[in-house]
Amino acid sequence: MSVTTVPEALPALGLAIADLAPPDEGRLMRFGVASLDQALAGGLLCGALHEIGPAAPLQGGAAAGFALALAVLALRPSSPSSTSRRGVVWIQPDFTALDAGILYGPGLALMGLPMERLVILRVPRPRDALWAMEEALKCRAVAAVAAELGEADLTATRRLTLAAREGGGLGLILHQSMDASPSTAMTRWEVASACGERDPFGGLGPTSFALSLVKNRRGRTGAWRMSWDHHEHAFFPAPLSLPVAAAARDGSPSRLSA
Repeated sequence: MSVTTVPEALPALGLAIADLAPPDEGRLMRFGVASLDQALAGGLLCGALHEIGPAAPLQGGAAAGFALALAVLALRPSSPSSTSRRGVVWIQPDFTALDAGILYGPGLALMGLPMERLVILRVPRPRDALWAMEEALKCRAVAAVAAELGEADLTATRRLTLAAREGGGLGLILHQSMDASPSTAMTRWEVASACGERDPFGGLGPTSFALSLVKNRRGRTGAWRMSWDHHEHAFFPAPLSLPVAAAARDGSPSRLSA
């Protein structure tokens, strides 16, 4: 019979509690779209871990854009009288930077994420990204931590969940491709770019996303089409594209919610 000392047993016990204990009711981050907020039982839970990935090949940019939008929402003060100046930490392994590119400052500012509130951390290996994410999530001066990861196993996501509960910030794992691997994440999103409303003056329309919520521990799953307002730094429902709108008029089923 093997004997495990108390110091060795405590980390394993903590990981088990992450699965057994209900999540603390932290701050809810509302999208401002009624049907999506209702599906999330009031909004996206902070102090928790969430997974984001592309819905199809070549949609990694859309997934990263959605993660950035969530980070911007996390920066909002919890009340009008709050003066919180928390920041965002974005963690990127070297191989991901070579494959997907790096963040672009002017584009971040347009999304609503000023560079003075952003820390970009480049690490040589994926395991370094996991360690850095866990440590950053424990810090209460951080509103959101996003890490670009190829994969994270169940043990890793348990540790990240505990760290997010401790710090109270938003934990975002950005996958290069989605799979059905088990994790302790509160939600899992598959993201693709979508056609938004056209600019009346002939310019580009707002950034738009086709969101599929494929895992939700607080409510139902579903699909939504959303646009990002670059002036208000907020989501709003995107109009249906012509094929989807025609199907809706014909009475054909659609997975998209308004």
